Amino acid sequence: MTEQAVDLDERFRTVIAALAPQPSRPASHPIVPGSAVTGATCLNLFESQATSRHLDLAARRLGSARRGYYSIGSSGHEGNAALAAALRTSDPALLHYRSGGFFVHRARRVPGLDPIRDVLLGVVAAAADPISGGRHKVFGSAAANVIPQTSTIASHLPRAVGLAFAIDRAARLRVTSPWPSDAVVLCSFGDASANHSTAAGAINAAIHTAHHRIPMPILFVCEDNGIGISVPTPPDWIEQAYGHRPGLRFFSANGSDAVDALTTASTAAQWVRENRRPAFLRLRTVRLLGHAGSDVEAAYRPAADIAADLLRDPVLATARLLVDSGVVTPAEVLDRYAELGHRVATAAEIVCNEPRLASAAAVIAPIGRSRPDLVRTDALRADPLPDDGRSAARADPATSRTDASYHTNAKSVAAQSDPMTLAQAINNTLADLLTRDRDVLVFGEDVGRKGGVYGVTKGLQKTFGARRVFDTLLDEQSVLGTALGAALAGFVPIPEIQYLAYLHNAADQIRGEAATLSFFSDGRYRNPMVVRIAGYAYQKGFGGHFHNDNSIAALRDIPGVVVASPSRADDAAAMLRTCVSAARVDGRVCLFLEPIALYHTRDLHTPGDDGWLTRPSRTEHVEIGRARVYGDGMDLTLVSFANGVPMSLRVARRLAGRGIHARVLDLRWLAPLPVDDLVEHARATGRVLVADETRRSGGVSEAVCAALVDAGFAGSLARVTSEDSFVPLGPAAETVLLDEHRIDAAACALMGRAEQRALPDEVRAARVRPRKD
Repeated sequence: MTEQAVDLDERFRTVIAALAPQPSRPASHPIVPGSAVTGATCLNLFESQATSRHLDLAARRLGSARRGYYSIGSSGHEGNAALAAALRTSDPALLHYRSGGFFVHRARRVPGLDPIRDVLLGVVAAAADPISGGRHKVFGSAAANVIPQTSTIASHLPRAVGLAFAIDRAARLRVTSPWPSDAVVLCSFGDASANHSTAAGAINAAIHTAHHRIPMPILFVCEDNGIGISVPTPPDWIEQAYGHRPGLRFFSANGSDAVDALTTASTAAQWVRENRRPAFLRLRTVRLLGHAGSDVEAAYRPAADIAADLLRDPVLATARLLVDSGVVTPAEVLDRYAELGHRVATAAEIVCNEPRLASAAAVIAPIGRSRPDLVRTDALRADPLPDDGRSAARADPATSRTDASYHTNAKSVAAQSDPMTLAQAINNTLADLLTRDRDVLVFGEDVGRKGGVYGVTKGLQKTFGARRVFDTLLDEQSVLGTALGAALAGFVPIPEIQYLAYLHNAADQIRGEAATLSFFSDGRYRNPMVVRIAGYAYQKGFGGHFHNDNSIAALRDIPGVVVASPSRADDAAAMLRTCVSAARVDGRVCLFLEPIALYHTRDLHTPGDDGWLTRPSRTEHVEIGRARVYGDGMDLTLVSFANGVPMSLRVARRLAGRGIHARVLDLRWLAPLPVDDLVEHARATGRVLVADETRRSGGVSEAVCAALVDAGFAGSLARVTSEDSFVPLGPAAETVLLDEHRIDAAACALMGRAEQRALPDEVRAARVRPRKD
């Protein structure tokens, strides 16, 4: 244990031992005259605070002995146990990483939980850790309704706002939700995090939502210890920044004063519960033992400031209050403190013998869980989801009418025989999904009244109402945060990001929040969602790099995330149904990349041929990771996706006129790649050209070529891509983007090189006719 930790522990014992016993007072009486807080309540809070303190000390001992791992302590923040006492155990909590006091107190109120063992299992990264399974030290518990958060700065606030938004909506729409309809969402964070743009945007979104008279039952708690690692926060900054915001009720409490903290937190929680509006509680805390791990405060803080912090120790303050009020004697406090320390130390020794995760398979088990048969069944399901009967008293009449009219609407959709564009197919499929299942929400910037920038969601709000299809703030973090929270409340959200370039503003909501939740909760929590993203380039007469973006490298390498990219109407319909079902059944995070330039495309080869229109069917299903092949040419395989597919088909037709017979493989899924289909059709021809509209560096073609090499493909392989450039405005775009001429030239060059050497025996033997879809 570090010298700082020893000093903190010894100081507690020394100060309490020096106190004089006071006349005894029943624990059932107020701890101080006129207070509603009893001595028994304070004694209970002290036990949670002292337990959290001993867990911090044990974590440092384990770390020093190299039996534990990097751990951020809660010492000085133990006053947050009062928050747990002020809320119900059924209220969802998304916690600051210094929330040891809260977690211990919440867990102690839930039968069957042992917060000491649970926290220590996380410290030693034991596979038996009941929340992360040994993957990360986080505060979380499905039984205690504590949703695990990583320590990414403020990234959990948009999710918390989304959850608060979705709780009331789930009740009104009769969607099965794990949260009571009158629940309050607690979201805690530090004073440094309060300055992050993510926090500012999330709090603004909460206020904006409430301003529209939409329920927003969230209690933001800023645990203000006055310093962010080594950078001080001005003492009046948090109140100045958030204390006078219209639409945000502000409270302030001293976290080192158990009575003040509990009284104020209870008042704040009750205000939010009754008014269903956001509130902000500044809980003044102190950071003891430095930022984390081996951090030595003396290197950047004056000794006088560190000494002053010790005077605000909340564990010591609560113990002193108990002694001064006569609830316990100093000896009784020390005995209880020592007994808790012994329990923690004993448990620490035991958990050190627990096995750790020992294989890659064990580590990645919660990532991208897949049950394709169940997904297929759900995707092809004709009947609506069953009604569990809950929240019937608050049911939305419009929803009931939608359910009752499902079969009529379904017949109408199924009977439509006119060929559709990509945009029309997506619109019809969204309507079909909204009609069938009440757990589907569609939302985003301009998707409601306007129907989307490109009309893809046109008419949906009018048909299904503003509770199911609605507009959001012009803030991608809030859009995705709404989806993250709605997913926790029982919905399958389908948010829209207006342009691919805009997603990069909020990529951490996918990478740091959506994709990691199952990993850090061992699958106990999931993020079912399908994010529709209008993307890629080739728009005529409109654009520039924000509206023509072909950068998707940051999406494809996120573990477990599905990246779908249809190029034609029937695939778009089937793949969208698959993604929604994969989200609902397996909790998958799906990104649905829609080629803007193909939204309203009708023709393929010649003007007026309507060659790119298709007739989507409600009975079609596309399994994740399965490609689509066009033709059975035996000379060359053109591999492409999105805009590259119709370009490749036109090139294939021209090549056929020269006696080169090519097949075109539409990948359809960019993550996971359809490796089996890719390898099969590569070996069928022995020659592969990847036509990739994304950039040469970090583009899709890199992964395709690597997959073929890994599979032992021994034929000829080449790729043609767009340039490593942003997309400029106007005709200049044609100089940097992939086009048919480049594909054609690359195909001829590949065929010329291939003809100069004999095909390997294994390639010749593998040449087979492709199986049909």
